[in-house]
Amino acid sequence: MTIRWRSATVDRLGATWAGSVELHATLTSGPEAGTGVKALAHPDLVGTPRPGDRVLLNVSALARGLGTGGYALVVALPDALPEDPPPGPGHLVKARYTPLQTMVLGADDQESAHHDLLADADDLAGTPVVVADLHSALPAVVAGIRADAPGARVAYVMTDGGALPAAFSRAVSGLREAGWIAACVTTGQAFGGDLETATVHTGLLAAVLVTGADVVVVAQGPGNLGTGSRWGFSGVAAGEALNAAAVLGGRPVAALRVSEADARPRHRGISHHSLTAVGRVALAPADVPVPDTPGPFADGVREQARSLCGRHRYVEVPAAGLEEALATSPVRLSTMGRGLEADRASFVAAAAAGRHAAALLTRT
Repeated sequence: MTIRWRSATVDRLGATWAGSVELHATLTSGPEAGTGVKALAHPDLVGTPRPGDRVLLNVSALARGLGTGGYALVVALPDALPEDPPPGPGHLVKARYTPLQTMVLGADDQESAHHDLLADADDLAGTPVVVADLHSALPAVVAGIRADAPGARVAYVMTDGGALPAAFSRAVSGLREAGWIAACVTTGQAFGGDLETATVHTGLLAAVLVTGADVVVVAQGPGNLGTGSRWGFSGVAAGEALNAAAVLGGRPVAALRVSEADARPRHRGISHHSLTAVGRVALAPADVPVPDTPGPFADGVREQARSLCGRHRYVEVPAAGLEEALATSPVRLSTMGRGLEADRASFVAAAAAGRHAAALLTRT
């Protein structure tokens, strides 16, 4: 195990969004002393940094060039520790047995006002559940839903395959502020949502029964982990989430990970992530929407999608108007560093899944 710790001094603050403060600091220890770095603090965990504060940073991922956003992470403000939180209910410990473990009140917790509602809950009553591999698909899926069902109430269920704090996501913050999503539900080890739950299953139930969602979107937080191997990627959990939606009586919809611009052959067309998660892990039948865009690339994607649909349902979705819907996103569209202009197929495929979910609402 390699953890790289550095001390630093805060020079100035940068962008802020719900639950997060960006800062610029100068390292004061290690061989890089005197070097400036960009760091991120979550005030609910470590307190609020100010210029001149001494900070302890974890620079492990930064040093390796890894990690969404390229941040060092603030572990502590040694001279400005936050106040203890007021006493309150809740015993769900998330980021368990790490130095920054945090205790929250889960919606499914015995002390929660929602416990009686969720204790024996077992049915999503056909609610569409769109499951995506990457966090970057979230705004695109919601754009597709809103293209045809602008009044639909959408909840985001964030799994723990990527970032654990929901506060890390600018997309979640921006979508909440714009009213594009009604709530964020954090599941498993992820935390910081409008509701906390112990599992994906109770997360789905809370999204529908507590927040009143018409459509649920499930994806990991920012920072997908991949190893270039068939099974070694965090998005494999997308297949498990599709199974969970089916077990609970929802309507599982697989948002395929598609790219026409990724330099890696395994991710061009339909990514091997979707081919594995949807084709191998998702054992319950799911809808597999594919946009009807013209051209050889799109034809190849449709052929790949049909190969997934031995037990799943292939659905061709009209693509007309989806790019216009994507252009209205209140948050930046970016996947693996590429925006809409650079990789249209990625976002249009995700939006097609959202459009299909909207169509399911009119059939119930």
